[in-house]
Amino acid sequence: MKQEKLQTEFPYRLLMLTTLMISGCSMCYELIISAVSTYLVGDGILQFSITIGLYMFAMGIGSYLSKFIKNKLFDWFVFVEIGVGVLGGMSSLILFFANIYLVSYVLVMYVEIIAIGTLVGIEIPLLTRIIEENTNNLRITLSTIFCFDYIGGLVGSILFPLLLLPKLGYFSTTFLVGSVNLAVALIIIIRYKKYVTLEKMWRLIGIICLGIMILGMFYSENIAREVENGLYRDKVVLSKQTKYQNIVMTKHKDDVRLFINGNIQFSSMDEYRYHEALVHIPMSVAEKKQKILILGGGDGLALREVLKYSQVEQVTMVDLDGEMIDLCKSNQDINKLNEGSLESEKLQVINMDAYKFLENNTELYDVILVDLPDPNNESLNKLYTNLFYRLCKKSLTEEGVMCVQSTSPYYAGKAFWCINKTIEGEGFFVTPYHVQVPSFGDWGFQLATTDNIKLEDIDLEVSTKYLEQNQLLGIFAFAKDEIVDKNTLYANTLSRPQLMTYYMEAEESWD
Repeated sequence: MKQEKLQTEFPYRLLMLTTLMISGCSMCYELIISAVSTYLVGDGILQFSITIGLYMFAMGIGSYLSKFIKNKLFDWFVFVEIGVGVLGGMSSLILFFANIYLVSYVLVMYVEIIAIGTLVGIEIPLLTRIIEENTNNLRITLSTIFCFDYIGGLVGSILFPLLLLPKLGYFSTTFLVGSVNLAVALIIIIRYKKYVTLEKMWRLIGIICLGIMILGMFYSENIAREVENGLYRDKVVLSKQTKYQNIVMTKHKDDVRLFINGNIQFSSMDEYRYHEALVHIPMSVAEKKQKILILGGGDGLALREVLKYSQVEQVTMVDLDGEMIDLCKSNQDINKLNEGSLESEKLQVINMDAYKFLENNTELYDVILVDLPDPNNESLNKLYTNLFYRLCKKSLTEEGVMCVQSTSPYYAGKAFWCINKTIEGEGFFVTPYHVQVPSFGDWGFQLATTDNIKLEDIDLEVSTKYLEQNQLLGIFAFAKDEIVDKNTLYANTLSRPQLMTYYMEAEESWD
């Protein structure tokens, strides 16, 4: 009877609900730090692994430290929630500023993970003791609190990638999640004020911090604009977070540049060099040019070059991000650059993962152009594997031609020749070539055919700004420092994503 009376008098159910809320926030902080670090540094597997591992370690430290808290449990819990709310709410901003202004971004990231993780590690032990001391039923307390803890983690892990990041972006998301922690602190202060010793002080601090987070959400676009101006050389004129990627456009005089997840996709000053090389070499080799498949290329620039050929009857463009294509249709600068190619009646756009498209595809194409971003994460690496090129081969006609953008043979030599070896392993005759693109440097491509070709027989059929017939053979020649012995390299497979390792090694060498 006494136990039932205690459970009735003490409103512990609200604390169970706060467990769900703070657990969801904790999961979001892990994902936010991992995602921002992947965006700024690359190598998603490494960033997520380090963040999760270090975060769990810090939570263990927090759990251990909680045993030294012997009284004023509500005050300590409020302090922890305010600390998590402030540090977590500012986490994205801290990381971006560290990347811009400090030499050691990694050190700041580690300190942030440990600080937030330690405070989070204190939360559940404190809540468990608070509920157990006031209800005197440890069995029910532990089972219920951990149930809500795990459910909260699931909620956070679902909301972050599907709703928060695509709709709000990094800064609004962290400010919002931080606000939830601060709201929890204020709920505890108001509902359990007779248990909070310094109730007025904590209430004032909580309201001030919550106000800062709300202001942060309100001005998040301005904050993002200022941060991005620090990340990019030229003025940021457009910034958009889609479901799949962060798109930024900068402009300086006549130079329009597009970036995806911080990596440059093109500069209007020299993009024609890249796109002419990507398109006109395989199109000149192909005997037939009626049906063309472009994998990626949502900016419409490769499509612009393809449409120069009167023989082209149908172009299928497969790009995962429909918002990217809509942007490049509607934006005046990009639409002018691609000459309205995305409005062509010959074009069929399919918003789908290129790998899945090829798995389900039953049509055959005369030319396949693989115009995808560099393999700097796991999802992109899949599109450079042996199985991907095997699927490409099944989608080619008997005399079909494929061209793959393949990073730089000079700056990322191992990655370039790894792609070459991987395509070759699927039965293609592979002829590598490269051109100078000032925005990128020395940039390479792989020309893949079902039969060997004679380079001297390649004839340019359309007008170009860069490629010239009498200099064409030069792009197939490589200097000694651009050649890597393929026998020392592994092919890139789904089970062994070696290409990403080669690529990240190159990035570290040239940072």
